[in-house]
Parts: sequence; C-alpha cells; structure tokens
Amino acid sequence: MTEKRPFRLPSAKLVGIAALAGIIAGAGAVYMRHIGSGSSVQEAQANVAGLCEGAGDRIAALTPFSKGQVAAMAPASEPRPLNLTFKGPEGQSLKMADFAGKTVLLNLWATWCVPCREEMPALNALEQEIGGQDFEVVAVNIDTGGDEKPKTFLDEYKIGALGYYRDSSMGVFNVLKKEGLAFGLPATLLFDGKGCLLASMNGPAAWDSPDAKALITAAKGP
Repeated sequence: MTEKRPFRLPSAKLVGIAALAGIIAGAGAVYMRHIGSGSSVQEAQANVAGLCEGAGDRIAALTPFSKGQVAAMAPASEPRPLNLTFKGPEGQSLKMADFAGKTVLLNLWATWCVPCREEMPALNALEQEIGGQDFEVVAVNIDTGGDEKPKTFLDEYKIGALGYYRDSSMGVFNVLKKEGLAFGLPATLLFDGKGCLLASMNGPAAWDSPDAKALITAAKGP
C-alpha cells in the first residue's frame, strides 16, 4: 500500500485570499452584547473588563507580528471571553475556561475542507515544536456524524501531536459566525491565558512558519 503523504502547505494564492478575508473581517466585524439593559449590562461589562484586564496591551504588542504568513490575523476590536463548548480527547465537555493559564490557538476544521486539510500538518508541527504548559493548538473538528472520518484522516496523515477535539453539532462554528468571527473554514482564533480573545482570522496559514511562531511568542508575552 502506498504511504499517504501530508498535503502541501497553503499556496500563496490561498494565503492571499485568507489575508484579504482577514482585512475585511477586521474592518467589518461588530461585537454586540445580548445581555439585557440597565445595571445588568454595566455589571457584565465590568466583569468582562476585569477578566480581560491587560489583554488590550497584549493585543497591541502582537499586532505588529500579524504579517507575512499570518497577515490575515486581525486583532480583536475588544478582548472578551467567548462561550464555546466542545468535546475533549476523552469525550468530556470542555470550554475555554478549562485551558486557563494557556495561550490557545483555536482552529476549526473539517475533513471535507481542502484548505483545512492542507494546513493541518503545519498546525501539528507548531504544536509539536512549541506546545506545552503555556501554549496549545486546539484544533476542533466539526464534521457531523461519528468520529471515523476525522480519526482516519489524522491517522493517515500522521497528525499525532494535536489533541483530538470535536464538535459534531457545529455549535462552536455557529457561535463564531454570529459573532462575526467565522465566515467559512478554516477559522482560527487566538486566546490569552484568561480565555480572552486576542485575534482571529479566516482561511489557512503556514502555522509552522517563522511568522507564525513570532506571533505566538508575542501572544504568550514575557
């Protein structure tokens, strides 16, 4: 049997399209809170501001590194937590708060998404090289149905460094779509150790490139 080889990394054309999508998203995305009115809104805003204190400075520090292979990564207009839930490697329910203390590169992908498949080896290499207690690539598969297709893909293309995260309901994608953060796949978001959104992009990237590693280093901070 012929051994399967990893897909090629995103082409210059794909990265260019992703960069354009990121610019449009950064310019057009609007964040709206659907909380209520009066004191409840003020209280919620105060809670978010307290949780994400210092994230604005982190966004400013990493913005100059959104260039080259990761030029499509648009800084968040406002750092904030997002209500995202998905399944972990053992089938357990997870949310962003479960990754407290880690900078997280959250990536949504599916086996039917060609650009997703092309960038997976690079995401795997990024996790293999710099993943650890302070950083993790959390690649969430959103194929509907069972686990057979995504697990077969990961096995065949030797994607072994990434944890197995799943959301067959596509709930995570729908939340990000409503937030103006996901228009298709792949979609990638960068969170700080408190679960506050720092930046996001739509489209593939060469995540094992020096540009990507510099971006992650800036997001992690000193």
